[in-house]
Amino acid sequence: MSDLRDLYQEVILDHNRSPRNFGPLEDADLHADGHNPLCGDKLRVAVKVDAGIVSDIRFEGSGCAISQASASLMTEGIKGKTLDDVRTLFDHFHRLVTDQTAPPDDSLGKLTVFAGVRDYPARVKCAILAWHTLLAAVDDNQDPVSTE
Repeated sequence: MSDLRDLYQEVILDHNRSPRNFGPLEDADLHADGHNPLCGDKLRVAVKVDAGIVSDIRFEGSGCAISQASASLMTEGIKGKTLDDVRTLFDHFHRLVTDQTAPPDDSLGKLTVFAGVRDYPARVKCAILAWHTLLAAVDDNQDPVSTE
């Protein structure tokens, strides 16, 4: 168990220090804004879609290490996926971080390091903010997303 926690901390710190796909995305087809009032996380997710496939995704904003790392890993995990695949990954990730009985899910790849978040209920909202914001973008819902 200690090895998994060490990996979790290492991945979170790496993606917080050097977030992947961070910055504006010119000519995005979809976008949404999200906010976690509990700890002040704010972000914008922008998605470029070509023929129903996510060809590019970027995020901007600020927040805690878990929020930033989750957004970074999310962007890596959904490039090249269909919008239906994105919705499925959302469901799998949400189950991973909220369901104590969820079995390991190999479809999530590196995202499985977030399984440890479910042991810290206050941090779950940090981990899922980017995902709820992505889902709002994919569903073309322009209402700001809030974890409250």
